[in-house]
Amino acid sequence: MSGILYGVGVGPGDPELLTRKAERIIRECPVLAVPDKGSGEKTAMGIIGGLAQGKELLCCAAPMVRDAAALDAAYEANADQVCARLDQGKDVAFITLGDPTVYSTYMYLHRKVAGRGYEARIVPGVTSFCAAAARLGESLCERSQRLMVVPASHGGVEDCLSLDANLVFMKAGREIGALKETLARHGLLEHASLVANCGLEGEVVCPSLSELPPDTGYFSVVIVKR
Repeated sequence: MSGILYGVGVGPGDPELLTRKAERIIRECPVLAVPDKGSGEKTAMGIIGGLAQGKELLCCAAPMVRDAAALDAAYEANADQVCARLDQGKDVAFITLGDPTVYSTYMYLHRKVAGRGYEARIVPGVTSFCAAAARLGESLCERSQRLMVVPASHGGVEDCLSLDANLVFMKAGREIGALKETLARHGLLEHASLVANCGLEGEVVCPSLSELPPDTGYFSVVIVKR
């Protein structure tokens, strides 16, 4: 019988936000797959700590490029090595920061493996923007308010600002200066807050983006409330 692939969300950083189900699945799976893209891999491994002990580790390439052919080749290679373990009857847990369904490299692997006829399941995790809102003591949306989640590093930020919705900007770290300037031009800076490295060492909580400190890091979430 073939093994099962699990995409396991391990939360944004605080190990106490790892769900009981995620912990159980990681404990039960003999093979642990991790995205090989530098800091993200180290952070996810740090969250699960001793749960990785004694596991076979698979490093799955997640190149930080936007070339579609290069990315697809990497995902095919990842699927090859995961499916080889599934063929041995081993379950595989792929750990990913936050939730597997929100801007996660896991979903590309999920589709590849499921497309080959294997069973693939998703274990949800706490998202960075939910953790950031909790850290700020703020709601994300109330009553009839709408919420839009935007990847700040992929452009199109200005197009979202005219919409009647509260906004979450993820992956804001490298674009934080430009984002701050854009929000200021639209009169939204006083409505914006930031949390960087939520639940991690070096956490920064900035209730007002106008008081943004330097070097907040890649794992930065900006919340704009109308």
